[in-house]
Amino acid sequence: MASIIRRIIRSPQVVAPLAPYSQGVVVNNVLYLSGQIGMNLEQEVLEGIENQTRQALTNIGHVLTAAGATYNNVVKVTVLLDDIKNFDVMNKVYSEFFTQNLPARAAYQVAKLPKNALIEIEAVAVVGEITESKL
Repeated sequence: MASIIRRIIRSPQVVAPLAPYSQGVVVNNVLYLSGQIGMNLEQEVLEGIENQTRQALTNIGHVLTAAGATYNNVVKVTVLLDDIKNFDVMNKVYSEFFTQNLPARAAYQVAKLPKNALIEIEAVAVVGEITESKL
């Protein structure tokens, strides 16, 4: 039976988890990133959907870097919004971070998010060298 490699990922550039979970977990070459809200290192949730989206995606970038990956390694994103009316603003900021080889994505409106955040973003990425294939 082949062994499975599991590695916990932690970036000092992202606020420590507020509950019992890891910022990211790599299993073999798949990186599972926990949801990030628009919270900075001072544990402040920023004001407004634009700022929170940018901070959440910046936090994701730090965890990706800690795992040896970039935004280009992301294959799936899930966006949770407290109000789907914020979708267009979120999408504008999102497109600044994901510019090529776009990951699959889903976006949902939810009743409430931790710390009364307006947005939470989680992602799945692959770690290692990527070879793009044109089918």
